[in-house]
Amino acid sequence: MIRAIWILLSGLVLCGSTAEAQSQIESYFAPGASCTDVIVREISKAKTRIHVQAYSFTSAPIAKALTDADKRGVKVIAILDASNRTKNYSAADFLAHEGIDTYIDSQHAIAHNKIIIIDGTTVLTGSFNFTRAADENNAENLLVIRDTEIAGKYEQNWQLHFTHSEYYSGR
Repeated sequence: MIRAIWILLSGLVLCGSTAEAQSQIESYFAPGASCTDVIVREISKAKTRIHVQAYSFTSAPIAKALTDADKRGVKVIAILDASNRTKNYSAADFLAHEGIDTYIDSQHAIAHNKIIIIDGTTVLTGSFNFTRAADENNAENLLVIRDTEIAGKYEQNWQLHFTHSEYYSGR
């Protein structure tokens, strides 16, 4: 009972639940309802640009949402960990073949970021890898942060990684 009250009072939102519209930060947790759906929903709101950084990226729904955004005229650029070059399946190949500018950050042992910056105003981040396992099997979290100052800091870091990332045209 005490635990349920704490969860209720904490203002945290389980994946698939509705957060209050005035919240600047929404918290989601997997497994549960789909955090992937939250990411796809946020990508569908993009108007001008989406910058992605991902460690493990195998989610077909997220990859499709990015290509759909590109087809709507949103500029999408993805920076992925070097492991995405050699995995049996990685969204890196799908994105590259769909015309999304895709880059590999191989300067680090692991490019472990899991970030999507939308229109310079919204940041999606947390431990949530862009994979089915993250949604269905792992203990993961996702934050949706609506704050231009924070988005600006994430954008600066994204730009720093972009400067040393290598263009990836796919296999």
